[in-house]
Amino acid sequence: MLAVRGLTKSFGATPAVAEVDLEVAAGESVGLVGPNGAGKTTVFNCIFGQVRPDAGAVELDGRDIGRLPTWRRARLGIGRTYQRLEVFPEMTVRDHLVVALRVHRRGARLWRDLLGLSAPDREELAAVDSTLGALGLVDLGNVPVAALGLGACRLVELARAVVTGPRLLLTDEPSSGLDEHETGELARLLRSLQLSRGMGMLLVEHDLAMVEAVVDRVVVMDLGRVVASGSFHEVMRAPAVQRAYLGVP
Repeated sequence: MLAVRGLTKSFGATPAVAEVDLEVAAGESVGLVGPNGAGKTTVFNCIFGQVRPDAGAVELDGRDIGRLPTWRRARLGIGRTYQRLEVFPEMTVRDHLVVALRVHRRGARLWRDLLGLSAPDREELAAVDSTLGALGLVDLGNVPVAALGLGACRLVELARAVVTGPRLLLTDEPSSGLDEHETGELARLLRSLQLSRGMGMLLVEHDLAMVEAVVDRVVVMDLGRVVASGSFHEVMRAPAVQRAYLGVP
């Protein structure tokens, strides 16, 4: 479903990503891991359109999307969460999901929402309620996000990304700032959502225990390049991965 070919990006004289190839099949969960500075988030930004690569191609279902703006990539079925939490503090949990649906739908009259002239329709409310239920957020639906802890806010951001029914979910360091228990719960939810909705998923994550629990396959980057790819246990035994993570010669 997703194919990245020869992706290359430098910032000034500093190469961030060099000739990266990776693929995500429909319904497959892939982990993108590596030390700090390996280039993982730059790859994400190039896939989603927030950064224009210097060379290479990004294809979705065989279509080159490298010149499409971010909003068009989202409407083609790519959802995303961010390493730094991106929420609207004064909005309720439910309103986060409604706004995501309204912006995603081509026919949505967002200007009417801004003027308070329209309300969510039955289809939108059903999608919101289903997503709130799947992530255990029903009781928090009418609570402003400013009143929630970090763990719940991470779930809100995930709910906002999946309520539109993406075929491919990009999730960047979703466990950042969470404790061990919260990370374990998030891993369970991510895997359950990915399997039940048949989404492809590309996960950037430093917590390798979470990666092992969530993904089918792992791609390892170091210094901007892919150094290993395969099952979790295969890549963890690879000499290049041990050098990158542990400094093992």
